[in-house]
Amino acid sequence: MLNVSSLYKRYGTLEILRGLSLQVPKAQVAAIVGPSGCGKSTLLHLIGTLDRPDNGKVEINGTDVFRLSSQKLAAFRNKHIGFVFQFHHLLPEFSALENVSIPGWIAGHSKGEVKEEATRLLDTLGLSHRLDHKPAALSGGEQQRVAVARALINRPDIILADEPSGNLDSIQARELHQLFFSLRDKTGQTFLVVTHNQELAGQCDKVWTMKDGMLLEN
Repeated sequence: MLNVSSLYKRYGTLEILRGLSLQVPKAQVAAIVGPSGCGKSTLLHLIGTLDRPDNGKVEINGTDVFRLSSQKLAAFRNKHIGFVFQFHHLLPEFSALENVSIPGWIAGHSKGEVKEEATRLLDTLGLSHRLDHKPAALSGGEQQRVAVARALINRPDIILADEPSGNLDSIQARELHQLFFSLRDKTGQTFLVVTHNQELAGQCDKVWTMKDGMLLEN
């Protein structure tokens, strides 16, 4: 489902990725671990097409994403890739329902269809009673579940999660991790997670450690 081959990236004279490759099959939760500053987030940004590599290839369901034009790449990203970040990046002036709906609106789906799917997702994530609440009125765990629902709204092929439980307490973190595995089992969702959480990594289908710009499979 995800195929990354011979990825290189440098910033100035600093070489971050050195011919890195990995494959993640559909319906797996895969993790990348390693010390801060080793390039994990850079890799996730490249896979998510938020940045471009100096060399190498990223294929998602057979599409060589960096061969797409800028306009087609933006549309592909919105439809096929979901993002969950450590800092939820919810828009404070919008309700939970509206925050989840935004990628669906951008994709051009009808407002009725988007509202129905966003409501369903938030209900599935135990937030049916929080639809109209703005982020400031939600707990950290609730905000992160809203972010997960937002990532799922366009039914993407893969969800990229960058330290998704980094700002959660241990109970909220376990709940979020179990949510990932539940979505894998129930809907066939694929996740690639960058994490320092060893408990989460130990439960994943596949784990790599990043070192010196390369990945070592655990």
